[in-house]
Amino acid sequence: MTDRLYYHDSSLLRFTGTVVESGTLAGRAFVVLDRSAFYPTSGGQPFDRGRLGDRDVLEVLDRVEDGAVLHVVNEGIAVGATVEGEIDSARRLDHMQQHTGQHVLSAAFIRTANVPTVSFHLSADISTIDLTGDLDAATIARAEDDANRVVFADLEVKVRFVTAEEARMLPLRKEPARTGTLRIVEVPDVDVSACGGTHVPRTGAIGSIVVSAWERYKGGTRVSFVCGGRTVASFRQLRDASAATARLLSAQVTELPDAVARLQAELREQRLQSRALSEQLAAFESAALRQSADDVSGRQVVARVLDKDQAGLKQLASAIAADSGPAALLISAARPSAIVIARGGEATVDAGALLKAIVGRFGGKGGGRPELAQGGGVDADPEGIRQFGIELIAATRSTT
Repeated sequence: MTDRLYYHDSSLLRFTGTVVESGTLAGRAFVVLDRSAFYPTSGGQPFDRGRLGDRDVLEVLDRVEDGAVLHVVNEGIAVGATVEGEIDSARRLDHMQQHTGQHVLSAAFIRTANVPTVSFHLSADISTIDLTGDLDAATIARAEDDANRVVFADLEVKVRFVTAEEARMLPLRKEPARTGTLRIVEVPDVDVSACGGTHVPRTGAIGSIVVSAWERYKGGTRVSFVCGGRTVASFRQLRDASAATARLLSAQVTELPDAVARLQAELREQRLQSRALSEQLAAFESAALRQSADDVSGRQVVARVLDKDQAGLKQLASAIAADSGPAALLISAARPSAIVIARGGEATVDAGALLKAIVGRFGGKGGGRPELAQGGGVDADPEGIRQFGIELIAATRSTT
């Protein structure tokens, strides 16, 4: 069992320990020390990084069965060696701010909305808590304000150890998952929790607590938040993105919602105009193509290779086949080709069967009904596809 120095002093960044076990785990070297300030992944909080002597600590794991802390290192260290450990101070402070911030925020949701936290996760750039209730913006804002009042009060964060019997007498925010002696992290008159994580010594060191987003999750609410240094980084990112967007839209930052709404309205109008013009163009093109339809074994067929995408081909094929017009076999000039087939008044042409035969011959994918079929990814000579399609139509016996 490793003596976990962070239990007593989360601000401890340097220590000396002796290697009591050395080995490999999944092909990676690890060592166990008699005492360590490195925090292993546990309770929703990621592990510390740093160095043991001249070795890099790549990961820290909790071996639950015997309480050992496994330090995964880039190169093994012999048993019996004494090493100087050094914790990555920036990562440790970040985790301390986020974890204590979580305790304060979870307690705030209890006080302001009587909504408990069921889980916590701390990732590289954001933290989340999952709450049992379906919360609205006003409720979340009240909890956020309440949490920051605790931060600004700069209250002491106390750590102590109690027996299971003593723990039952405490107003714990959450039932502890572990038994036996428990480590209690307390912000007086705010929160009392059983927790093995690293925490700041006073709430003022959290800096600030900001809810960045929330969403419905498993019948409750998942709240994303940032604390301390992450708040500054998050604000800076939001500031820069807002300023850049405001410049692009020639608007003030506070005017961005209205500016985006106007832009969306203009875009919808332009799409409607574009669709109308496209339909007019398709009508003109289809009229010309219908007049130049080929006779294929007694069937009127427009078979062409065109410089259009699939959407354009579909619009044109539908226009050609409308009002009992000729069948249309249209192939895009760009490879891999898109194909659209419409049968119009030529009931003897099965568009779906014809497309299936073409992709069976040349590859690609697609499908459809006898009236209309479309496909894509046909990486073959478009003119060869057209000729093959005409041959299939010519070989198809009339069923009418």
